[in-house]
Amino acid sequence: MKKLLIICGMLFSMITFAHAQGGRMMGTPEERATKATTQLTEKLALTTDQQTKVKTILLDQNTQMAKAREEAGDDRKASREKMMKLMQDNNEKIKGLLTDDQKKAYAAYLEERKAAMEKRMGGQGNN
Repeated sequence: MKKLLIICGMLFSMITFAHAQGGRMMGTPEERATKATTQLTEKLALTTDQQTKVKTILLDQNTQMAKAREEAGDDRKASREKMMKLMQDNNEKIKGLLTDDQKKAYAAYLEERKAAMEKRMGGQGNN
């Protein structure tokens, strides 16, 4: 009986872990904005006021991106262009909230993310 419980527990843990890993874009816009704000707070040492403003910007971005995905349907090129524009605009808004030191750290953070994305994509998105 103990073995059965241990096996069930391990199976449940593996399923939970696999589900958590599978959904990189999962979550509501609010959840994604909160997660991104937390990451930026750790990287840039944001003040409470900056955190509130950044979260508002990211929530708006995530909401607009979800809407753009729905509107674009199968037209991935149009969807990608709109999302890239949104991200650029929001990066500028966020930079406007930061100190000079934070701007440097933010630029490094964006480069890190870009490199990680290119590595994941394997060069596919560079048409």
